[in-house]
Amino acid sequence: MNVQFKKGVLQLCVLVLTASKDRYGYELVEEISRKFAIAEGTIYPLLKRLTSEGIFSTYLAESTEGPPRKYYRLTDDGRQMMEEMVKEWKMFSEGVTEMIEEGMQLE
Repeated sequence: MNVQFKKGVLQLCVLVLTASKDRYGYELVEEISRKFAIAEGTIYPLLKRLTSEGIFSTYLAESTEGPPRKYYRLTDDGRQMMEEMVKEWKMFSEGVTEMIEEGMQLE
């Protein structure tokens, strides 16, 4: 998959995955990697930026598997951003799907 395209949707994926439950960084990497390949190092700068913008709040929780984990929780602003991005994504993807279907009919 095109690297730039993945970067463009990575933020949306992170927001959507944290909407249903708080997540820690590596957990997000694992979940997203089930659908498409990403480098672990791409998530952490994104999480840091979104936290500094007020999209996430964070807290530490003890882990039975090592040091405490930093969890990311979507704020109200983050939830609003996610809803707007999902709406935009749906419009975008529907338009692309229509063009693909139209183009495939021409063959």
